Amino acid sequence: MNSTELICGTGLEPAEPLYARVPIRDENGQYLTDFMMIIPGLHLRSARIRQEVIGRIDYVLQLYKRTVVFADFNIKTSVLWVSVKPVPGICLELPAVIKFHVPEALLVSHRVPG
Repeated sequence: MNSTELICGTGLEPAEPLYARVPIRDENGQYLTDFMMIIPGLHLRSARIRQEVIGRIDYVLQLYKRTVVFADFNIKTSVLWVSVKPVPGICLELPAVIKFHVPEALLVSHRVPG
């Protein structure tokens, strides 16, 4: 699987917990940085709208494919989790670009290792 491919959980079967799937180090052993965004009410929207929003998020993640290591979107909870290489300012820049393309997206938190 391409490391920048957006994974979307459908909720049809229990998935492995996010903490068990999220990588914590890159290929060089450096700790990764994470951020979480929510898109309120997206799970209530039509399937077409959900796919359109996911497509816009995927577009942005592809723009940052050298930095993004892991991305997961839980449709049921409307939560986007992204793990990135430790690039200064990336946990503000990348969510800002996502918000530009998906105005209803909200940055909930980010974690800087260390």
